[in-house]
Amino acid sequence: MTSRAAPTVAVIGAGISGLTSTKMLGDYGIEHTTFEVSDRVGGNWAFRNPNNMSSAYKSLHIDTSKHQLSFRDFPMPADYPAFPHHTHVKAYLDDYADTFGLRERIEFSNGVEHAERRSDGGWDIHDQAGRTRRFDLLVVGNGHHWDPRYPEFPGEFTGETLHSHHYIDPREPLHLEGKRILVVGLGNSAADITVELSSRVFDNEVVLSTRSSAWISPKFFAGTPADKYFRTTHLLPLSWQRAFVNLMQPMTSGRPEQFGLPKPDHKFFEAHATQSVELPLRLTSGDVTAKGDISRLDGRTVHFVDGTSAEFDVIIWATGYNITFPFFDPAFISAPDNRIRLYKRMFKPGIDDLVFVGFAQAVPTLFPFVEAQARLVAAYAAGLYRLPPVEEMERTIDADEKLYLGHMLPSPRHTQQVDYFRYEHQLRTEELPAGRRRAEALGPALVPAPQSILRPVLR
Repeated sequence: MTSRAAPTVAVIGAGISGLTSTKMLGDYGIEHTTFEVSDRVGGNWAFRNPNNMSSAYKSLHIDTSKHQLSFRDFPMPADYPAFPHHTHVKAYLDDYADTFGLRERIEFSNGVEHAERRSDGGWDIHDQAGRTRRFDLLVVGNGHHWDPRYPEFPGEFTGETLHSHHYIDPREPLHLEGKRILVVGLGNSAADITVELSSRVFDNEVVLSTRSSAWISPKFFAGTPADKYFRTTHLLPLSWQRAFVNLMQPMTSGRPEQFGLPKPDHKFFEAHATQSVELPLRLTSGDVTAKGDISRLDGRTVHFVDGTSAEFDVIIWATGYNITFPFFDPAFISAPDNRIRLYKRMFKPGIDDLVFVGFAQAVPTLFPFVEAQARLVAAYAAGLYRLPPVEEMERTIDADEKLYLGHMLPSPRHTQQVDYFRYEHQLRTEELPAGRRRAEALGPALVPAPQSILRPVLR
């Protein structure tokens, strides 16, 4: 709790980023309202979410084990399987919301239509109910796995197409049985969908096309979830730790070429690895054929860069997502090529009343990462943390991007990489204490507006 007049806070979204922010703001006694366009919590993990923003498919199991997935102050149930199904994750988030009484702070079926920053500070939030309300601080947690990204190739494909975001199962939304199917991409969703559709039960011919290929990371090592004991340390340079794991990867998991995949154009850790137990089996059993990149499309014929071509009935684009903020004017804030410069992946320099939560590809998991960010959000709103000068923020962004992204392939998929363990340790032991010293010396950064101004204004 804080004794000073605290700012009012608007939170966009009730997925994992919005829920953790809602919980932490409540812990600090900060007045806040969470806007959720759906009628339920869970965001991406709410299968068949009526907001159409969930990318969950019927057979989806999370690729991070429950040991790494749990929030630090709310462990997953001990009887959960090692790799929970999406129904387990949704139930876990429901329990989280109910245990901490979060639903009473969430306005369901009332998303933010437009967020407009005022010239005198603070925000006018225009919601779907047709109201405009003013808040001192805006927390953005609308996620980055809901706006499908499609690749561009010369020519046109005249068969059926589907982005993996809209895939449910082999019979919905398309009837995928007895088909010639091309899956484009080699992330976790591409691997899962390829495995599912290549089952001989469905009598499909499945080809997997990949531009850069990928290293396949096992889910188990010596009978234990492989990520259970994975942890980087602040005591050694990340480059040393990556070099060691890069050396061990071929010995523990093999090389992609051994499974029939193209040779990767990168080392392990220079792009996201794909976690799959079954894909290597399907490739080496002849159920899936791997190809390189596409050169052009011609009706139902797809030409590949190796000079071969094949006919297909369906293309499934498992090609990732765009980072978009539909409630902001693009000229004000956007993320071209999925790039947005944020201090500690949270603050846009020069805009001290805006915070982003969850906009990172955290290794090994996003859940405790957003929990750590939400803790800083609440401290900031309570006046217990203050940002450094803009020039220092810009220098730190450059240094962090070099640390976390300097070794990655330059692509829209690899613009947000963060090592969770290094990030959380630095946030807890350095950034929060330094921010508290700045707040004690200079006072809180956010000055609450008079309460009379904060009353709802009808449009």
